[in-house]
Amino acid sequence: MQDLNRLIDELMVMIRDRRGADPEQSYVARMHSKGRLMMAQKVGEEAIETALAAVAQEREQVVGESADLVFHLLMLWVDCGIDPKEVAHELDRRRKIPRLDEKSAHKSKTS
Repeated sequence: MQDLNRLIDELMVMIRDRRGADPEQSYVARMHSKGRLMMAQKVGEEAIETALAAVAQEREQVVGESADLVFHLLMLWVDCGIDPKEVAHELDRRRKIPRLDEKSAHKSKTS
């Protein structure tokens, strides 16, 4: 199995490369041609499917839906110009916040 960081980096490169391909031949190109709203909706759909699989206690389905969710999230990040290292940095920053302050620190950033 590949290191997750390396796999994510490779997927990001592949997604960037395929955005300009023929939408009839490439799922990534098709999603890109439909725009950010459609990509964001697809992330939401995959998140719901992942949650429903978890509630149903279907472990293999959770794995599959999680893979779909991560892939669609990566497509959205590419479209938004977000590097996974930015997300890693934010996760690391939050990890250092005392436990009781986590939620209030997150809310103050989004307000």
